[in-house]
Amino acid sequence: MRLLIKRDILFNHLSAPVMKTGHLNQLKEYKQHGKCTCYDHSVAVAKTALFWSMILPFRFKQKQLVRGALLHDYFLYDWHKVKLEKLHGFHHPHIAVENARRDFKITKIEENIIKRHMFPLTPVPPRYRESVLVTLSDKYNASKEVFVALGHKIRGLHPATHLANSIAFMIALLPWR
Repeated sequence: MRLLIKRDILFNHLSAPVMKTGHLNQLKEYKQHGKCTCYDHSVAVAKTALFWSMILPFRFKQKQLVRGALLHDYFLYDWHKVKLEKLHGFHHPHIAVENARRDFKITKIEENIIKRHMFPLTPVPPRYRESVLVTLSDKYNASKEVFVALGHKIRGLHPATHLANSIAFMIALLPWR
């Protein structure tokens, strides 16, 4: 329990500059998966990635991890209602990164997090460990949100089990030579 409290304190500190600027609050108006808003989804992804960064035996650039996670779905439209020439799932990372560049000064790691979070749907894999962690956190939270929307409860599995399953899935899809 203490680790979650530490995570929340660190999240509040790292996320404050992003939460106060830009159009992040606009994401509260758009549904993501089921009843979950894009804003709630982005916060959940950021908190999950931050939690995993605290328990995994690797060093992460946590500020960039949180910023990239908060902005990974910064496309600023309701994808259920807006008709795009390209499918939303394939194209929204490019729109999100353009919006993030417009409203924030983003780093290469943050840009990679935003651009590559849809891997393996988009074919280029994430480049940085922060990008991989956000990609896994996004899949984990999206899965939970979809199951909740379908009326199923997810219980009994430890977050580390979800992480291990997600990592195995990602490794299996990497372009091995």
